[in-house]
Amino acid sequence: MKNVLTLLILCVVGTAMAQNINQLDANGKRDGIWKKNFDNTKVLRYEGEFSHGKEVGTFKFYKNVNNKPVLSAVKTFNTNDDIAEVQFFASNQKVISKGKMKGKLYIGDWVYFHKNSDKVMMEEHYNNQGKLDGERLVYYDNGKLTERTMFKNGKIDGKSIWYSEKGIVLKDFTYVNDKLQGMSKYYDLEGNLTAEGAFKNDKKDGIWNFYKDGELVDTKDYTNYSKNPAKQ
Repeated sequence: MKNVLTLLILCVVGTAMAQNINQLDANGKRDGIWKKNFDNTKVLRYEGEFSHGKEVGTFKFYKNVNNKPVLSAVKTFNTNDDIAEVQFFASNQKVISKGKMKGKLYIGDWVYFHKNSDKVMMEEHYNNQGKLDGERLVYYDNGKLTERTMFKNGKIDGKSIWYSEKGIVLKDFTYVNDKLQGMSKYYDLEGNLTAEGAFKNDKKDGIWNFYKDGELVDTKDYTNYSKNPAKQ
């Protein structure tokens, strides 16, 4: 008799809990705990809590892998705005990136990690419009810097420098409004200058010098090439 009574209580509690999921408030806005499955499946797509239409607390998002839910992202919302702390996960549940989002926009500082380790692969910053702004840093898996590039409102603007794993500069470019502009230099793995010259609107312009073993071996004039790209 006790077992039957216990079963009945569990059924009642379970039914009550189910009835409190995916509810709408008096204004038709989502309120309380919500869970949704992928269409036409029983595989969980997301779960979290709403307060009169606004996400609050922690939301978990899943991807459908062989008809099983696999955690792909966690978003933690606060009650004061629409900004969420976000973490994205690989299928093995390793964090692959983290930062902040406002709606679907990336904002603020974001960090990305190498595939097979917890070492940082890239750091970048987004403005409030969700566009890259400021310095992007990219790292080898040994922690050495491989790229340092400046962005302004979503476009490369300023210096872009590339490095070898030993920290030797390989490329030194200057961009204006997402286009190569001004002097650029190329180096070999020993740090020796191999080529230098200017760009104008993404095209070589003016005199370019080419080196081998530190010695000037060739010079080319691209002054008229920028007007006739087919010659490049």
